[in-house]
Amino acid sequence: MNTQTEFPYLGLKASTDPAQIAERLRYRPAVFEFFTTPADVTPAGLAHLRTMIEWVQHDTRRIVIHHPMSWHGTHVEIASPDTGLRAFVTQSTTALLQVTQEMDVQLLVHGSYSEPPAEIIAEFGSIAAGRAAVLAQLDHWRDLGGNHIMFENSISPTYTYSDPAYNAEILAHHYRLAYDTSHTFIAAQGDNDGLVASLRQLAPAIVHYHLVDSMGQRHDSLPLGQGKIDWTRVWPVLNPRATDIYEITLKDQLDSTAQRASHAYLEQIKAAAKQ
Repeated sequence: MNTQTEFPYLGLKASTDPAQIAERLRYRPAVFEFFTTPADVTPAGLAHLRTMIEWVQHDTRRIVIHHPMSWHGTHVEIASPDTGLRAFVTQSTTALLQVTQEMDVQLLVHGSYSEPPAEIIAEFGSIAAGRAAVLAQLDHWRDLGGNHIMFENSISPTYTYSDPAYNAEILAHHYRLAYDTSHTFIAAQGDNDGLVASLRQLAPAIVHYHLVDSMGQRHDSLPLGQGKIDWTRVWPVLNPRATDIYEITLKDQLDSTAQRASHAYLEQIKAAAKQ
């Protein structure tokens, strides 16, 4: 079976586990994203990550490293009053940026995760102050990372892509954007009009997509076609110069079927639209 022909623009995601990587590489993805954990930013973890990147680079040069999502059981908020978390963000992001610059790959950092408004207000005094704190951190890493770093949206109002006015402010900072379709859809309370408008507004700055479906109520990471996102409206407004992966929750991390089926679903929609 010629998987490269079957999935010509396939983007897959895996951890740094060699068994997961080997399963993904069977399908010769055009884009590969590494999901990392705090263990991957220790000296031994970074050495292993470099080895795994070298392996994947035999198949594709389009590689993204996803910054660790959690630390000591909590989401890694880039702007936080927790001194320990701030130290981890500084150490891990600095170390991963060095890897990206040495190996000519990309680093994806979340602007925020799912921190609710009440917690943001308790920490910063207001949503506006929380946003300002996030943007200050992103400015810092933008300046250090240059063309090797990108920032992903969240469900949290401190870094969401569902607010047109905030989107305009984000664009003014000239960030390289990573765009998760499900996060905007959830933040927009399941509104496809809002999702499409956001995708269109931010398209020129988007360099990478997480294509994932959702019911629009909570973080569910569904395969394409199993949620309420209208992909017939979404795909025409995607930036064709950006990379993408299918960030689908897998029942078995050694079986990427749901990611690959999502790609096949989207390709069928594209083909039908062109007939």
